[in-house]
Amino acid sequence: MTATNGGPTPGSDATGTRPGPGTVPARDDTVSAVVRQWRAVHPELDTGPMQIIGRINRCAALLQQAEDAPLRRAGLSRAEFDLLGALRRTGHELTPGELARETFSSGAAVTKRIKQLTERGLVERRGDTRDRRVAHVRLTDTGRDLVDGILPEQLAYETAVLSVLDPGGQGELAGLLAELLSRLEGRAGGLRA
Repeated sequence: MTATNGGPTPGSDATGTRPGPGTVPARDDTVSAVVRQWRAVHPELDTGPMQIIGRINRCAALLQQAEDAPLRRAGLSRAEFDLLGALRRTGHELTPGELARETFSSGAAVTKRIKQLTERGLVERRGDTRDRRVAHVRLTDTGRDLVDGILPEQLAYETAVLSVLDPGGQGELAGLLAELLSRLEGRAGGLRA
């Protein structure tokens, strides 16, 4: 139902319908268009989860596209930078298994990245003196300088993106995402199909 001026009635969303329980009021974005389309096909379904998860996924994709520009200029992929960043922020050598956990990557993917980064002179790999099956990976000086050079540019980009929200909104969003992430991480095994 719409108001006489052609706009949504008070309390309704952009589709002119009142949101169901657990739904997020519609905004003028890509996800709201998707939700309207699904509501037309399946009006009986609660699209609340889609409104949240869809927006998180869409924001992540848009942020990553722009954020990766400094990495592309440095000849790095996001995954390679994550591995270098893990070594830099922990401040010590890590095994490939530890790097896989730190970067949410498979062991095979980490092994491939270590090989590529070693060839570029950004990391060094050494064998364990007690167990030949174990390797230790550390940043080279060149790798450390690269991470330290890119990080300020990444943070400046993130600050500019978040400037559309006031500090209170940023804090509220950070708290909600932290709560969601904490709960998802606690259920990680149960979420796998």
